[in-house]
Amino acid sequence: MSEDWQATVFHDYFAIRGGGERLVLTLAEALDAEIVCGYRTADTFDAAMFPASLRDLNLPQSLRRPGLRPLALSARFARERSRAAQGKLRIFSGVAAPLAAPKRAHGACNIFYCHTPPRFLFDQRAHFVDALPAAQRLAAIPLLAAYERAYRHAIARMDVIVANSENTRARIRQYLDRDSIVVHPPCDTERFIWRGQKDYFLSTARLAPLKRVDRIVTAFRDMPDKNLVVVSGGSELPALRRLAAGARNIDIRGWVAEDELHALIGNAIATIYLAEDEDFGMSPVESMAAGKPVIGVSEGGLLETVIPEETGILVPAGAAVADLADAVGRLTPARALAMRSACEARAAHFSREKFIDAMKAVIRNCADGLHAANGRQ
Repeated sequence: MSEDWQATVFHDYFAIRGGGERLVLTLAEALDAEIVCGYRTADTFDAAMFPASLRDLNLPQSLRRPGLRPLALSARFARERSRAAQGKLRIFSGVAAPLAAPKRAHGACNIFYCHTPPRFLFDQRAHFVDALPAAQRLAAIPLLAAYERAYRHAIARMDVIVANSENTRARIRQYLDRDSIVVHPPCDTERFIWRGQKDYFLSTARLAPLKRVDRIVTAFRDMPDKNLVVVSGGSELPALRRLAAGARNIDIRGWVAEDELHALIGNAIATIYLAEDEDFGMSPVESMAAGKPVIGVSEGGLLETVIPEETGILVPAGAAVADLADAVGRLTPARALAMRSACEARAAHFSREKFIDAMKAVIRNCADGLHAANGRQ
């Protein structure tokens, strides 16, 4: 690969401090790349973590509502296609940013890092439509069909697709009929470290319905001798606070600063993560990096990260409240402490360095393949 290839990373938007956002920042830093995003809010990472070359498309606030955002972003990124074609190395992340991909061309690479095929287009379309106001549901059906066509055309313009897990790779094959290369997301194993062991379990999942944090809160309401701390934010925050009302053993904090998050993970007994069919799931890896076992669910990406009975406990798929309560009872502080070394060793498989090395290999192989093809012309 030529050293003069300047990379540009296109990402949907930065509105939270999530694993996908952190991955884009890590990759851009490693490649000295420009970032193009649909918009950025104050709730995401500090400005100092972004490259000076960040280009914010600044999608209007009125178009950022969940029902409108995917369509508005896809239209905005589609207008970036001709500008993207001027670069040699284009990397796309998200569900709308891939629409900026120009046609495949000699001497250039389109690489898509797929966190998941858009679930609102495929396996969770009915859930997405049902969640819309009644007046919008009928209009949503043809709009989603048009979005799916545009998305499939964008995927056809990719030279290489990278999946964040084997679980996502299977979805890509099922819904998009493309193969992909698995490169797990990076965990900053130097920042998530053991701090001690205090008397609480911790949930760090985003507060959205499919993360099933309500089941965690429900389980702890019936275990007043076990303490739960819930951090993160999302649409479910008000409902979860109502659910936890009166339970002195449950502390729902919402978003917290990065330093506080690291301290909470590093001092917990264990973390709990019950997301439904998670694409990958960075929270469990961050927990293990801090030497903390994970009570998770035996489905999705957790099957690739958590080793049952060695780095945590996986409850049956479906995440019944009774199964969670049983797992909490079995994971005593002493047992959690005994898992520390295995957790730290497991998290090392998902280090920042391994991610960067793997992505650079993908880029190099893509570029070398194009050069070889040019030589056969």
